[in-house]
Amino acid sequence: MPDYLVGFWNLENLFAPEGFPAREPWIAKKNAGDLKGWTQALFDRKIDQLASIIVQMGGGAGPDLLGVCEVENRFALEALSDRLDQLLPGRNYSIVHADSTKDKRGIDTAFIFDKNRLVIIETEIFSHFVMRRTGTRDITQCTFVTNSGNQLIALSNHWPSRSGGTIESAGYRMTAGETLGYWHERIREERDKDAAVIAMGDMNDDPYDASLMVHANARRERDDVEGSTSAMFYNLSWNLLRQTVTSKSGRKRTLYGTLYFKGDANLFDQILVSRSLLKGSTPLKVLEDTVRIEAYPEMTSNSKNEGPIRFGMAKGNAARNVNTDGYSDHFPVSVVVRETVPGV
Repeated sequence: MPDYLVGFWNLENLFAPEGFPAREPWIAKKNAGDLKGWTQALFDRKIDQLASIIVQMGGGAGPDLLGVCEVENRFALEALSDRLDQLLPGRNYSIVHADSTKDKRGIDTAFIFDKNRLVIIETEIFSHFVMRRTGTRDITQCTFVTNSGNQLIALSNHWPSRSGGTIESAGYRMTAGETLGYWHERIREERDKDAAVIAMGDMNDDPYDASLMVHANARRERDDVEGSTSAMFYNLSWNLLRQTVTSKSGRKRTLYGTLYFKGDANLFDQILVSRSLLKGSTPLKVLEDTVRIEAYPEMTSNSKNEGPIRFGMAKGNAARNVNTDGYSDHFPVSVVVRETVPGV
């Protein structure tokens, strides 16, 4: 029975280097301050740091499918994919990237996947707009097919931030939740009610917020999802509200989320699965007890009030704003999906 490691990571400002010739003019203008001092050397170091974590997933085998966000363009994503191939010679990584023109900073959601284990249906790559008055990130959807012909429909999310206030901005994330919930329903209508669907992303809300529980229809109770005939997700991330990890100093500590802001933890990075993945009513089934925050010692702060060690962005002063020993301001998350193959 083949297993597939599926993960998600907010890569924290993975922009191509300052002066990248193919950069869209509006992105260059909008991010001029952040990109100042973002040299090729810093970009290369950022790629190396991200790759050093990704290759540790799955016991050193790397993920089979990784959703990502906060990546500027195909160039930056391919640089990361190429580096992973160098570090994991048995892999053959490729990308799914649909350029977004809606986000005000020009950052996208995307996927990295191993072509040796998964193929994509080119006609089933979609970029779903999250409709609101100001620009926001799209939801990237793609259908992945295993070597045995079973299909997994994945959606990579990055919902609107809490800038301007948590309450004041909540409606935007509710809109994103409605968008995800709508497309989950449409997938079931167009394909099959037992379609295997996995949604992952940085939701900028916690699992108990209305954007997820009400608008995306992502629930905590397994029985509710298994017994429902509607387009309902099971939110695996409730299992991640407390996880013991080893910090950079070697000390054991408890994580309560995937990022920390001013000493408070939030579980913004989540994995949601459809009823069929939960029940195993198709050959693909999620192994709930494998869901985890991928917090490795070198990327985990020693302080109980801090989470991942971030890399940062130049913002005109690389010496002050960039930590070249950092990674991202979010931890990755992952889960195993098991495939039942007759005769195996």
